[in-house]
Amino acid sequence: MRELPIIGITMGDPSGIGPEIIRKALIDREILEICRPVVFGDVGAILETPAGDSDPVIREITSPREAEGRPGRIDILPLSELSATHRVPGKPSSAGGKAMVTFILQAVASALKGDIAGMVTCPISKVLMQEAGYAFEGHTQLIAQLTDAEEYVMMLAGDRLRVCLVTIHCALKDVPNLLQVNGVYRTIAVTARALRVDFGIPSPRLAVAALNPHAGEAGLFGREEEDIIIPAVTRARNEGFEVEGPFPADTLFFKAAAGGFDAVIAMYHD
Repeated sequence: MRELPIIGITMGDPSGIGPEIIRKALIDREILEICRPVVFGDVGAILETPAGDSDPVIREITSPREAEGRPGRIDILPLSELSATHRVPGKPSSAGGKAMVTFILQAVASALKGDIAGMVTCPISKVLMQEAGYAFEGHTQLIAQLTDAEEYVMMLAGDRLRVCLVTIHCALKDVPNLLQVNGVYRTIAVTARALRVDFGIPSPRLAVAALNPHAGEAGLFGREEEDIIIPAVTRARNEGFEVEGPFPADTLFFKAAAGGFDAVIAMYHD
């Protein structure tokens, strides 16, 4: 039989939705048919999460390699022992924030050592992460630093639509000043490579969303398209990337979701 890959799951904020998501997800036999999941987290947070229609056995392990992926059981690497007051749903705590970061650090370390084949992250509190001493905007930047990744892009992906972001977690009013030709170009290039390597799409078709309504209307509604986005798209096309745009977002996403493009490059998070 083929040995299934071990996938690490970081619990996220122990007072957040992560423990419930994990408990409900890991009773799904379809997941156990494709991997051996191991939770990086807090045992108490899992045990106190409502079980719903199931009551899986919680099995503590000392190494991700011990994960077996058996039905009715959740393998967990216990990395914290939070008191009940620090894992109250909906009431984040500083202790929970420190534990939350520990889960991520240990999962990345395990991935780099080859103990897990990949990792899935449950939601975190960005505020608590910064209070714990990690001044990052979210998972993306923290993991990039831990893995020495110089070029990285956040992708929001579903069955019908993939969207990659030029800027990530920032105030909307800051986006225009953060946009640069090289940043837009880099997002296009990284996305195209990922679609080829990770998604198996030989010739990915990319579309770039405008920042301003009507794609700026030739500068009438803003100069970002003329001065930044179009030069980046032109550079990418000249280097052989199959990319079009910028297109007004009000029509682009409908076309992309209908299969017109393999991914959209968007200027901001939402």
